[in-house]
Amino acid sequence: MVEGIGDNGCEYMTGGIVCILGKTGVNFGAGMTGGFAYVLDESGDFRKRVNPELVEVLSVDDLAIHEEHLRGLITEHVQHTGSQRGEEILANWSTFATKFALVKPKSSDVKALLGHRSRSAAELRVQAQ
Repeated sequence: MVEGIGDNGCEYMTGGIVCILGKTGVNFGAGMTGGFAYVLDESGDFRKRVNPELVEVLSVDDLAIHEEHLRGLITEHVQHTGSQRGEEILANWSTFATKFALVKPKSSDVKALLGHRSRSAAELRVQAQ
């Protein structure tokens, strides 16, 4: 969980989960072969900064299970750090949820990214906490 990142974010990422609550640089996801990232795209131009060779970008608000997972991760971040940015996002969730992108390798099935195809939103929220 970071509140901003420079160029080449998640370059050569092979696993895990990254969550970015701020701006990103260019060439995001170059060489990414595993894991996935949630990225806040407030300016609406994040897709222009992604290296599309190996990754694809999806809207989190189209993926209910991922939206709940993301919300749980941010909640945990706020609890552990007192992040004002995280608090702002959670307090205005309906607005911010539509601005998050999920970046994953093209070779990965979005339904399998969280480890199970049939987890409920409540289970994912608990898992993230």
